[in-house]
Amino acid sequence: MGKRELVFNAFDNKETERVPVGFWFHYEPDNVNVDNPYVLAGNLRGHEKFFREFEPDFIKIMSDGYFIYPNKAIDEVENVKDLERIVPVEPTEWIEKQVYLVKKLQITFGGKIASFYNIFAPATYLKWQLKARGISFGSLLDANPEIVRDALNNIAEDVAKLAKAVIEEGGADGIYLSLQNIQDSRITKEQYLEYIAPSELKVLEAANSVSDYNILHICGYEGALNDLTTYENYPAKVINYASVVEGVPISEAKKIFGGKAIIGGFDNTKNGVLYSGNKEEIEAETRRLLDDAGTTGVILGADCTVPADIDFSHLNWVREEAKRYAEDHAALTV
Repeated sequence: MGKRELVFNAFDNKETERVPVGFWFHYEPDNVNVDNPYVLAGNLRGHEKFFREFEPDFIKIMSDGYFIYPNKAIDEVENVKDLERIVPVEPTEWIEKQVYLVKKLQITFGGKIASFYNIFAPATYLKWQLKARGISFGSLLDANPEIVRDALNNIAEDVAKLAKAVIEEGGADGIYLSLQNIQDSRITKEQYLEYIAPSELKVLEAANSVSDYNILHICGYEGALNDLTTYENYPAKVINYASVVEGVPISEAKKIFGGKAIIGGFDNTKNGVLYSGNKEEIEAETRRLLDDAGTTGVILGADCTVPADIDFSHLNWVREEAKRYAEDHAALTV
């Protein structure tokens, strides 16, 4: 079984010869406000090194250098009424550069593995750019949620075009859509579903129109907490969530998401066993996770991006132990 078949079978909840693994990290530091050829070159080198040295089962293509959605109206926002000036801008160059990145990496991968391009939800792009100017996204949403919803839906039109382009033109097998609850106690789940979710669903629907294999990432970066049930009906093939941060084991997440395939299990920080543990500790954690989650519709990964200086052998210990786990269980059924 080739790696593409292995991964797609796992995504489809079919039996596989072993549980696949999926880990990723940023290749360029401090890149939120950067779009330049040096970052692009570093991003390409990082992916190529990871592909060559780790030989991943599949890869998440990082959008390092393109974290800023180029809509000048966002730079002029001072209050919630200013959001009314945010309209779709069809950021052709921004999209084309990301398509180029994806297309370039497909040559490196040579059709051997599946790849999924990292895209952020409209609310994530907006809140980052507002935060950089000292403006609270939650405060704007609390002041006038209808205006915020309309602005997000307009941003979503451009992000949806990006999602389709990296698949249709770039050759990615799908997208990896990163989103997160608004980390503001004033914003309820009901408000999220009414005012924020429509923009996220617009992006997912665009991706789903050109690929059956799109991943939803419920981001727990730096300890952010999410109500996972917010996303239980989102039409993504696979769910990646922060099992350690949320305190929700994979077996429970599979129930929340109706049996969909799940990516995760390991702490992604330097405090976690994946980064700091020895071989025996990582192998033991791999087995513990599989004892809980089973081996169908499960992809071992981490809560979020792992530290860039992680030893690739740690990742391989997970994969090798997953293989032994499958062999051991196969022997028991003979």
